[in-house]
Amino acid sequence: MRHFLASLLIGSAALAPCAVLAQSPAIAHMEPPFWWTGMQHKGLQLMVHGEGIAELAPSLAYPGVRIASVTRVPNKNYLFIDLDIGAEAQPGKFDIVFSGAGRETRYAYQLLAREPGSSQRVGFNSSDAIYQVMPDRFANGNPANDNTPDTLEKAKRADGSGRHGGDIQGIVDRLDYIRDLGFTQLWPTPLVENNMPAYSYHGYAATDHYRIDPRYGSNEDFRRLSSEAKKRGIGLIQDVVLSHIGSGHWWMKDMPTPDWINYGGKFVPTHHHRVAVQDPYASKEDADNFTRGWFVESMPDLNQSNPLVSNYLIQNNIWWIEYAGLSGLRIDTFGYSDTAFLSEYTRRLMAEYPKLNLVGEEWTKLVPVVARWQRGKQNFDGYRASTPSMMDFPLAESMRTALSDKNGRNVFGEVYETLSLDYLYPEPGNLVLFEANHDVSRIWSVVGEDMDRYRMMMVFLMTMPRIPQLYTGDEILMTSATGERNDASYRNDFPGGWTGDKVDAFAGKGLSSQQRAAQELVRKLANWRKGQPLIHHGKLMHYGPRDNTYVYFRYDGQKKVLVAFNNNPKEMVLDARRFHEMLEGVSGGVDVLSGKRFELAKELRLPAKASVILELDAAR
Repeated sequence: MRHFLASLLIGSAALAPCAVLAQSPAIAHMEPPFWWTGMQHKGLQLMVHGEGIAELAPSLAYPGVRIASVTRVPNKNYLFIDLDIGAEAQPGKFDIVFSGAGRETRYAYQLLAREPGSSQRVGFNSSDAIYQVMPDRFANGNPANDNTPDTLEKAKRADGSGRHGGDIQGIVDRLDYIRDLGFTQLWPTPLVENNMPAYSYHGYAATDHYRIDPRYGSNEDFRRLSSEAKKRGIGLIQDVVLSHIGSGHWWMKDMPTPDWINYGGKFVPTHHHRVAVQDPYASKEDADNFTRGWFVESMPDLNQSNPLVSNYLIQNNIWWIEYAGLSGLRIDTFGYSDTAFLSEYTRRLMAEYPKLNLVGEEWTKLVPVVARWQRGKQNFDGYRASTPSMMDFPLAESMRTALSDKNGRNVFGEVYETLSLDYLYPEPGNLVLFEANHDVSRIWSVVGEDMDRYRMMMVFLMTMPRIPQLYTGDEILMTSATGERNDASYRNDFPGGWTGDKVDAFAGKGLSSQQRAAQELVRKLANWRKGQPLIHHGKLMHYGPRDNTYVYFRYDGQKKVLVAFNNNPKEMVLDARRFHEMLEGVSGGVDVLSGKRFELAKELRLPAKASVILELDAAR
């Protein structure tokens, strides 16, 4: 099974399919390489790839498993076998026999037992906080895999667009750091093989959907990361790409069907008209170009309207969830996928794992564009998806814009108005709010290296009715370019992740006093939030910003918390009577950050450039 053999499985028993395959040169790929009994969806479609394999007829004999249909495509090197796996089927191995034209070859397929409770696993939710890492730039735990014989691009740490050597072992070694910061979910950018000649460290150009890139480790290492994270109370979110692949994908050397890649495999760029798929006035040309156009020439766009492509992607994502014990998926470039495919994809995954969470990336400041994709949304054209969560780009961008303002205006106005549109979301509390990610400028640079404004962003992130996500390095004030996009600057190595680093941020060594203060702020906020059901599930009431101040409350039937920002260089005194709906009978509260008590009988006195989180007294 080509380079896949070296890294796959989950124990000596599961290695049998690969051992047999190595003796069967007629079969180069069998995907999925194994499956499970007891799945909600009883069908399984196998992609079989090998020279002239379509000239052979498959057969099998195993209780509870039958071949429901066989699909042959123009390329005789592919065969698609639809299996029906009945409820009575038991874990075990069986031969799939391919025979005909005087030839016969066998593949020992395996059905595994699911982990207990697998289908009812609980995904990430509003009680969680997500820590995002770029594995190549986080920590190098195993320098021996920086370069491997079967991958093209070699490590060159001095190159901002090259591979630096970070890997899965580096993440495993720093799980205690992530836990102690207060984070309960881990989102690494994609770890599957990206065997491209250059600029492949980011992981968004897959060349093998079933193999972890050997420069990160093995498939088993990925499972171990998930297991070790769980021991520390951390769930693992896999970053997946549905819309495109890398031009080095093994498919590109032997395309399964002529329409496997959009535009017949020829580069036609997308023009990024994302609203075209929901614009009542849009031309079909614009809508088609958005979902079928390629990002760049090195990233061919998959034709998800082809049912074989669609089913392949759905099964692949289910395979990883089951194999690695994932708590959810982050879905890259969500809206760029075929809309009918997205409906079926999200439906299938949520039917298999009803309590899982999926978060889609729709990069826009327009709330209606994001809201379209969330489950339960009643769209004007009847379109429905089953996506529980989306990345909250509108709210994130509004706060980033507010805190980058240098004109002294009423900066929180857009934040307030963006939040007022939450009625457009079926589940606003299930959105993922972030301060930054690997595609945008670092928050410390966005706020002009102003500690007070940085504190406002972190307080906002941790107290909004959302799932918060922090990009690694922002807790130690890493900097980047602002303005025109500059990926290399957003994705610098985390200090301390490489032997010989002068600064070790994991241990707090070599950091400036300001960096240590920022790290401690994040640690305090995330750990405080972890024990606050009010913040996880409580309601929000906010008041229109005035004079560069913004006040909101989180509340439920038992408790109230007041959050306030003063973006002025002087103290501001606010009339407490304005907040009577929340402060009736409340004498005061204690600030979570400073421990200082605020009296609220008549006024809310906010120090210059202040961020406060007041745990309020019970009303009398």
